[in-house]
Amino acid sequence: MQPNEIQNLSKIRFEHALEVLNEAKLLLTNNNYKGAANRSYYASFHAMRAVLAYDGIDMKRHSGILSSFQRLYIKTGIFEKDFSDILTILFEIRTNSDYDDYYIVSKEKVTQQVVNAELFINKVKEFLDAKSTA
Repeated sequence: MQPNEIQNLSKIRFEHALEVLNEAKLLLTNNNYKGAANRSYYASFHAMRAVLAYDGIDMKRHSGILSSFQRLYIKTGIFEKDFSDILTILFEIRTNSDYDDYYIVSKEKVTQQVVNAELFINKVKEFLDAKSTA
């Protein structure tokens, strides 16, 4: 892939992350907590894919995206270690909300999910902005 194609792919993925984050906020406002948990995670998922696009990495499996992002960007110190915990919790709550019939996610947990997703996306934006000007 050419550098401009990589940058364009990353931009498309990041814009998708922003759209999904907005969906999470709307769902939270409407007291749809499971939906908000789902969308918070997916906002972060698309943001991770936007970052990974710069290294030519693309995969569909969530575990692959998470492990690659943690290995290449968190363990190397590019992103703070706190984001490893945030991403893991986003994934776990989304998985429980989507697949465990008896799982009840509280408003407080979902609110924190949305806050954490937005925090992560803002950090990804800083990273991508720096990459695009380099």
